[in-house]
Parts: sequence; C-alpha cells; structure tokens
Amino acid sequence: MRVAYADPPYIGQAKRHYGREEVDHNKLIERLETYDAWALSASSPSLHQIIPMCLSDVRIAAWVKPFASFKPGVNPAYAWEPVLFKGPGGGKDVDTVRDWVSCNITMRKGLSGAKPRGFCFWLFNLLGLELGDEFNDLFPGTGIVTECWSEFCARPRVPIMGRLI
Repeated sequence: MRVAYADPPYIGQAKRHYGREEVDHNKLIERLETYDAWALSASSPSLHQIIPMCLSDVRIAAWVKPFASFKPGVNPAYAWEPVLFKGPGGGKDVDTVRDWVSCNITMRKGLSGAKPRGFCFWLFNLLGLELGDEFNDLFPGTGIVTECWSEFCARPRVPIMGRLI
C-alpha cells in the first residue's frame, strides 16, 4: 500500500511561522488522492476551506491536546487538531482504532507544530499501515514522523488472527 502524510503549515500561517509561500491545498489534496491511503493535518479554523476540496469518502479524526499552548486573548484555546484521512478501512479481523488520540504537544523541537511520538504511532494505526507499506511524509519538518515510521517497521511482529501486528 502507498501511503502519504501531509502536515503543511496551517492555511494563512506559512509566511508568519516559516517564511514561506502558502501551500496550495487544492493541489496538495489532488496529490494525496494518488495514494491508497493518506492523512492531512489541519487547523480547526481551516476546516470550512479544506472540506469542500475533498471527496466525500474523507473522514475527520482528532488529535486532542490535554496540554496545549494557551495564547493571551484566545478563548477558547485551540486544544485539538483535525486530521483528515482516507484509508482502506479495517475488516472484522483488525483491531478497532479510535478516530482520536490524546497526547500533549511537543516543546522546543525547533519547529512549530512538531508532532509527538504518540501521534505518529496512532497515525500509522489509523491508516492501517503494515510492514512493507510505502510511507511518504510530504512535509518532513523535524523528521519525527519518518523516525517513528522506521521504529514502527523495526518492531517485532506478533501474528494475531492471521495478521502480523
């Protein structure tokens, strides 16, 4: 299976946080649609812009942040992040994965928006990734997602119900 993950700068934030031009989300989603499964991290305010760009089989999951950065004058706080995803889905012989994960934000990783390890492993399970799948991190940032993918692939596998997990 060919799988992609995209964690681009939030819409309207590329220049402010990264000194870059805005990402064309229409083109990005067209590119994601060339994969068997994919996920796209976004901000909650951008959902009304991004959802119309997606096909109807895209779902929304949530990364809930028990510890999040509170900004003066911003209330309520932005303490969750939508993750749009499309995957093959699981069958009855596959453990059920929640459409949300709860883990704290990362601190001092050198890049705003760096994902925590718990998020990465949840993402792999959400997309139904298995050993031998091709995984592409389209916006590698700190490299943590790719690092966790390598770790995910290297861990010992145990056969359960005919599937290696």
